[in-house]
Order: sequence, then structure tokens, then C-alpha cells
Amino acid sequence: MTGTRGRLVALEGIDGCGKSTQARILAERLGAEVTFEPGATPLGAALRRLLLAPDGSAVAERAEALLMAADRAQHVAEVIEPTLASGRWVVTDRYSASTLAYQGFGRGLDLDDLRSLVTWATGGLRPDLTVLLDLPVAVAAGRRHGGTADRMEAEAVDFHQRVADGFRSLADADDDRWLVVDATGTVDDIAASIWGAVEALSGPDGPPGGSR
Repeated sequence: MTGTRGRLVALEGIDGCGKSTQARILAERLGAEVTFEPGATPLGAALRRLLLAPDGSAVAERAEALLMAADRAQHVAEVIEPTLASGRWVVTDRYSASTLAYQGFGRGLDLDDLRSLVTWATGGLRPDLTVLLDLPVAVAAGRRHGGTADRMEAEAVDFHQRVADGFRSLADADDDRWLVVDATGTVDDIAASIWGAVEALSGPDGPPGGSR
């Protein structure tokens, strides 16, 4: 991207990998807009309840993918695109790779169909950098203990393993736009690895926010 347009950084990974923490840290350092999926808009919040409520109605696999796409379309239109156009950076906790990992590798829906859906929902907007926080499924499950699991978190271990394997496959196939970080490290070590990639992305002028 050129001119004064902002950059889009997406943090991805299985539930419990530390995405939300790292998204906040990175956004604060950049002075960026921090956001998340699903649920960052009023429409998205309603869709999130339908998608993730543990006691909600069953959601068919294709319906799940379409609802996620609707959330993302609104997210791009209402939050991400206007912010980027204003010149600010955006850091999002989940973006399009989550659809491919969860509904594709996890649910078994066709990846080419999902890629087309994602492209249409986002208007072709891709992250400048996608950061995968790579964490063993068993470790992530241990981190999630103590709260009420949402509908996705409550899926069986083999589902979460397929999702984790899917994220790694996506990163391997597009390594120019992905950074894979070992999420078993400390919060500070993970943040430092992410910051190094953001500095490389930014070019000679460096990222907004400097090197605090």
C-alpha cells in the first residue's frame, strides 16, 4: 500500500493462543485501531450471539460460514476500511484466515468456495501481515479453563487440532504475508517477535508509534 493509507495486521490462531493480548499490545504501540471478529459492530454483536452462544440453536456448517462472512463484510465496511482510508493502521484479532481454518479445515467445507466467499465479503481486502500465534492444542485448552466455553471453544479436541493444522498450512502456503510465532513463549518475547515483523513491513520510515 502507498501514500497515507494505513496497514492491516491480523492476528490468528486457535482459541487460547493469546491473540487478544498481543493485539492490544501491538495496537497500543502503533497507535492503531484495535478490533476483533466476530462482533465488533452492532450487527456483528448480534451475529456473534447467534454463532457462539453455548446454549443457542444449532448452526449448520454452511450457515456458520455465511454468518461469519456477514460479520466480516460489516466489519470491513464500518470499521476496517474507513480507518485504513484515514491513514491509521488496524490490528484485528481474527480475520479471513479464521474462516478458512475453522469452517474449511475444521468443518470440512470446500476451501476454494470459502476463499471466494471471503474475497467477496471483504471486497478483496487482505492483511498486509498475518501473525499466527502457534500453540499446541492441549496448552491452549489449559489456558481456557475457568470460564464458560462458547460453542466453538466447546468443540472436540480433534476439531481444534484440525484448525491448528489448518492455520499452519495456510501460513506455509503464503509465507511472504505470514509470520508464525511460537506462542509458548512469554508475552514480552511474543510481542518482540511481532514488532520485528511490523518494523520490516513498514519500510525505512518505520511504523507509526516509533520504537517505544
